[in-house]
Amino acid sequence: MKLPARTDDGFLIDAAEWTESMAQELLATTSILIDERHLEIIRFIRDYHACYRHLPNNRMFIKAVQVSLGAEKGASQYLNLLFDGNPVRNACLAAGLPKPPGCL
Repeated sequence: MKLPARTDDGFLIDAAEWTESMAQELLATTSILIDERHLEIIRFIRDYHACYRHLPNNRMFIKAVQVSLGAEKGASQYLNLLFDGNPVRNACLAAGLPKPPGCL
């Protein structure tokens, strides 16, 4: 699959061009293998971005997941394990969203 235009960091330039089937390819530079647990968080961050028109920092992200999906899924340890120690950055990357503020 040929991905749409991306930034130097691999983030899609136009989030509207994203499809769920792109998620794994967008994470090609990581060791993350997408499964339904990842997709649940990816869908969540896309919905969050669509609703609030911004991306949360890591602390806000964990709290928002906790409120929406429950304490188990909103635990930093769970999200760090799923997204290779960088949950907001890697979830946004997989979700076709812009690079979150404060991410290197």
